[in-house]
Amino acid sequence: MPSTAAIWKARSRLGVAPLRELFARVCRPVAARGTQGAFHRGWRLTAIDGTTFDLPDTTANVEAFGRPPRSGRGEQNVGYPQIRMVGLVECGTHAVFDAALGPLRTGEQALARAVLPSLRPGMMLLADRGFYSVDLWCKAAATGADLLWRVRKDLVLPVVEQLPDGSYLTEIFDRSDIHHTRRGMPARAVEYTIAGHEGVYRLLTTILDPDEAPAAELAELYAQRWEFESTLDEIKTHLGGPHLVLRSQHPDGAEQELYGFLLVHHAIRHLMHQAARQADHDPDRISFTRSLRVVRRQVTDQAAFSPRQTRPCGQSNPR
Repeated sequence: MPSTAAIWKARSRLGVAPLRELFARVCRPVAARGTQGAFHRGWRLTAIDGTTFDLPDTTANVEAFGRPPRSGRGEQNVGYPQIRMVGLVECGTHAVFDAALGPLRTGEQALARAVLPSLRPGMMLLADRGFYSVDLWCKAAATGADLLWRVRKDLVLPVVEQLPDGSYLTEIFDRSDIHHTRRGMPARAVEYTIAGHEGVYRLLTTILDPDEAPAAELAELYAQRWEFESTLDEIKTHLGGPHLVLRSQHPDGAEQELYGFLLVHHAIRHLMHQAARQADHDPDRISFTRSLRVVRRQVTDQAAFSPRQTRPCGQSNPR
């Protein structure tokens, strides 16, 4: 079996570029039209969100990625250095089909711009209120995908037309256009409350016709955004282990390792989708933990032989 030093040297020779390219080529949405729970009225449900991963406390990682902000108590060197990731997830299968990595000082909205080109017409993108800005909204809408984003309570949304389902047509304006001298971008607003929770939830969508997507359906559908959180739990807790800290001492290695996690997670989720399709089940009803155990047992068995040539060329394998 290869030693730890041999694996480290091989990873150093490989670098991050091949894994980044492999991720870009193979990690795509996997749901088919018949996949249970992956579509709503023909829209492929997707979500965008961000997270951070802890890194070893080395000078190189701190300089490249930075640390979390200080707590205000005067502590020095608080917390692990962290790398930020913003990703796109197919809600019905938990497949991560695009991701952008960057230092902690880079905001989620900035990284989101790098993944938006992976959206396609026929998708519906769900996003939390932290991602909303007029500029980002316009860039996402320009891809042809439909949007369903939560927005802040203090965002001014003029009522252009009240609709029979309780939603209303509105316009959104660029922050620089304080007096609304230019025509705003049309959108539809949905406001609702949840029993046991204070305050009003506000959603914006590019779907202007309430017959295509009634307000009550959109309010219920927004809960699918939490599938991103479940995906992160699969990667961080189950695939990486509790209290995951990436092992790489250098920035390139940290990015390489993270792309490795995303590739393995996508491969497992692809297998789970195939199994769900064969059994006509919802992929969400299949246990990721048990699937991971099955894959790990198979990998261990296959790693019992060396892929290197161990006999002269042309000599047949006695097995």
